Amino acid sequence: MTLTDMHVKLRQAAPADLPTVLDLLTRCGLHTGSVDLGAGTYWIADLDGVPGGCIGLEHGQGVSLIRSTAVLPEARSQGLGRALVRSALTHASLRGDRTVFLFSSEAGDYWTRFGFGPSSAAEIAGALPDVPQVKSGLSKGWIDEELVWRLDLPQPEVTRG
Repeated sequence: MTLTDMHVKLRQAAPADLPTVLDLLTRCGLHTGSVDLGAGTYWIADLDGVPGGCIGLEHGQGVSLIRSTAVLPEARSQGLGRALVRSALTHASLRGDRTVFLFSSEAGDYWTRFGFGPSSAAEIAGALPDVPQVKSGLSKGWIDEELVWRLDLPQPEVTRG
């Protein structure tokens, strides 16, 4: 069965969805320590009513951080991850963000497909010092060991009349 044969629904995660998000991340081998649904916007992708993936977006001033991007192995290569990423990038753009960052040491090739390019720990720490994932990286010392990625979002043209 392909994704097109299934009913796919992206929904914004509510506080009661925290166990679902943590389960998805755990099942995909991702860290869960600094996940805080109240510190940003998270989405869950349901396939035929069953959670199959998630993504989070932590917000700063004119900048956001994509985090906790996970798609269960049995739901991969169907476009679900792309739908989650596009949802997060659209939300960031609608918020007026100029830049979106993320950490990824293993999936850089995936993120370059969306236009992300290399950045630095210093840049993300300067742009988003108060979001949970950056605070965790700074306090626990792992931030300098991670690869940081950056995407500058197109800005709407201002018309003067």
